[in-house]
Amino acid sequence: MQLNKFTDYALRLLMYIAQPKEMPYTIAEIAADLHVSQNHLVKIVHFMGKQNWLITTRGKGGGIRLNPQALTLPLGEIVRILQRETPIVECNTPPCVLRSNCGLKGILDQAMEQFYQSLDQYTLADVLSAPPSSKYTTHSPIQLINL
Repeated sequence: MQLNKFTDYALRLLMYIAQPKEMPYTIAEIAADLHVSQNHLVKIVHFMGKQNWLITTRGKGGGIRLNPQALTLPLGEIVRILQRETPIVECNTPPCVLRSNCGLKGILDQAMEQFYQSLDQYTLADVLSAPPSSKYTTHSPIQLINL
């Protein structure tokens, strides 16, 4: 499975604006720092504002802030919403001749659900607090001995 660009950029945006800052973030600032097109970010910010993950303010002195409640959302829920329940395989377009005798879609759907359940064990706050050598990284036996 591969996250679509919308999801990838949205997760980066959430992590980026979670960093405390006195003034709200701007689209131009985020686009420059994350190397993402401003057009993409406008769509993403609009979508996430509708989800109440972001607080957006128009006009002079306006910008984007993270809604503190977003820090407690399960990561799987965020990714599910961003991915818009895109199926991992599409059996209908074009119609697959193997549909009547195929068990692959069910297995892949089950694997996808396990993926989301695994992500649901973590929140956005967990992702932000993970130090570089955290439980998320794997170490070779040699690295562990040398520690």
